Amino acid sequence: MKTLNFRVILFAFALIFGVVFSIPSLTQSEEGKKITLGLDLQGGLHMLLGIKSEVAIESRIKSMAGTVKYIFDDEEIIFDDLRMIEGQKVTFELLDEDDVTQVKTLLKKEIEGTVLLQDGLKFSLAMTEEERVRTEQNAIQQAVDTIRNRLNEFGLAEPTVARQGTDKILVEVPGIKTAEDEQRLRELIARAAHLQLMAVDEERIARVNTMSLAEAKSFGDVILPDISTNEKYLLRAIPVLDGSMLTDAKVGFDESNQPVINFTLNGQGAKIFGDFTGQYVGKRMAVVLDNQVYSAPNINERIGGGRVQISGRFQLSEAHDLAIALRSGALLAPVKVLEKRSVGPSLGADSIRSSSLALMLGFVLVVIFMVLYYGVAGVIANVALIGNLFLILAIMSLFGATLTLPGMAGIVLTVGMAVDANVIINERIRELLHKGKSIGKSIEDGYNNAFTAIWDANVTTLIAATVLYVYGTGAIKGFALTMSIGIMASMLTAIVGTHGIYQWILPKIDKNKLGFWFGIKKIEGKK
Repeated sequence: MKTLNFRVILFAFALIFGVVFSIPSLTQSEEGKKITLGLDLQGGLHMLLGIKSEVAIESRIKSMAGTVKYIFDDEEIIFDDLRMIEGQKVTFELLDEDDVTQVKTLLKKEIEGTVLLQDGLKFSLAMTEEERVRTEQNAIQQAVDTIRNRLNEFGLAEPTVARQGTDKILVEVPGIKTAEDEQRLRELIARAAHLQLMAVDEERIARVNTMSLAEAKSFGDVILPDISTNEKYLLRAIPVLDGSMLTDAKVGFDESNQPVINFTLNGQGAKIFGDFTGQYVGKRMAVVLDNQVYSAPNINERIGGGRVQISGRFQLSEAHDLAIALRSGALLAPVKVLEKRSVGPSLGADSIRSSSLALMLGFVLVVIFMVLYYGVAGVIANVALIGNLFLILAIMSLFGATLTLPGMAGIVLTVGMAVDANVIINERIRELLHKGKSIGKSIEDGYNNAFTAIWDANVTTLIAATVLYVYGTGAIKGFALTMSIGIMASMLTAIVGTHGIYQWILPKIDKNKLGFWFGIKKIEGKK
């Protein structure tokens, strides 16, 4: 049998790979990819958020009003007095009785979850109770998805964003250490990023400074402030279109090299925008974000292509965060902070020390047991175990994975699982030696007999870990990830690696010293 074999070469390569790519994480050097520590290990920000579900209802009603206006304009249906009533329903009046049947058909087809009430030619459109509940639940789930997308685009390492209970959201972000970072993060999370393009009421805007909110509402208008001046704008309450039709938002620069945000509309939004600008040439349209007017340019000509620009004297970081918020989508309802606490790095340092002590203690005890019980075979198993640990660290470092306290528990568990494979193999080899088979035959048959049991156990555990990773959140994902990497690494080190080492040293194994090599005290029929 060859002393040098591909298994030894593969194991040596894996060991070198593990050591080299683990060094940046072990030494915490500035160069190279490293494992990111989770909130419980390096500190960070913990927040519990709630949402204002009533605003989601109002936004849905406003969206319904915009849809009604678009449908009527597209179908050339003559109507009057389209407005929202206290954010609860949409009212309008038809001027032609012949349009009633068509309107009922269109609204039933285009706007789901609503009930249409008729009083002559006056109509009111309201949400059903089931639709209200669905809208509130969607607002919570949408907030979870939107906040997670924002934090991921912000470049934060594996933030935890999960629904807690029926109406709360848990947010945990590791690595937030300064008050400035915390404030910027909170603004990014809480920003509604509700974009609207709204028509300016040119007929009455001259009286905007003396007009009350109630009077503006009676005209179907709203009064909104300019983002950077004391100027007020009188705008039509029902927007031309909103951020739901936005497909992309990027930071750019204008002629004076000031940051601006360029955004693109989808097909429907581009058509609405083009039709509106073509119809209202010479008038103004306001770009409104979170109920503040960023600009209100004159429409000089029809604007096609669905490309719009927001300018507002941004700082570059502010423009970057705003573009992230717009790309990730508007929050259907504003979020509010119910609970906030910062986790200090000192607590994480204590966790690291405790977990490292547990890992080292478990590792040392396993190493001592294997050597005392299996002799040189135990030493070989320990070499594989060391290689397994380095491989876990190297793979996690390369992928920039986040290590949490449960993740460290997964590594400790992997130590036991990795050495368990070698225990099964060594016992099979010892059984065959007791039956009088040769050392070479015992080693080969021992690996063949043990492989099925090891493979089945590892695959079933890997399936469970995969399910945990797919459906779990935060720390559960960390545990599943480290355990999955450890299982796959152990298949390489504990089965392939140790097998190659046995083949390599086989000529040196003395059949008269099986106690030294395999921990066998005595074989029946032999002295």
